[in-house]
Amino acid sequence: MALEIKTEILINAPVSKVWKVLTSFGEYPRWNPFLTLLEGDPVEGGRISVTLSKMTFRPRVLAYRENSEFRWRGHLLMPGIFDGEHWFKLRETESGETMLTHGETFGGVLVPVFRSKLLGETKTGFEAMNWALKTVAEREGN
Repeated sequence: MALEIKTEILINAPVSKVWKVLTSFGEYPRWNPFLTLLEGDPVEGGRISVTLSKMTFRPRVLAYRENSEFRWRGHLLMPGIFDGEHWFKLRETESGETMLTHGETFGGVLVPVFRSKLLGETKTGFEAMNWALKTVAEREGN
């Protein structure tokens, strides 16, 4: 059973600026309330280390396309138990702003067990990160 969480936010900054904030991983502890630490070289096929709250996992990078998309996939224990494919997509609007789409598709036998938490706390965490990213990217002189 799959479950998708998808959030969007309009950011009054160019895509290149939003991408810079999103991919300046060393700054995450300063501004990101959801993903508090992200380490490693985000090359396609490689692994990164992602920390949210007190949980750290090492997903595989599926896409890292400058100014466009950052996507990874991780598993709890082993594939099929609880899997997540997390993504950020950036698109320039006609007015030069950035539309950020941030989401995750969850799969595996434990999805029904975690469904309410995913639709509640996890979605709220995505939205909090989106607003924080917006605030930093829109700040003048950044």
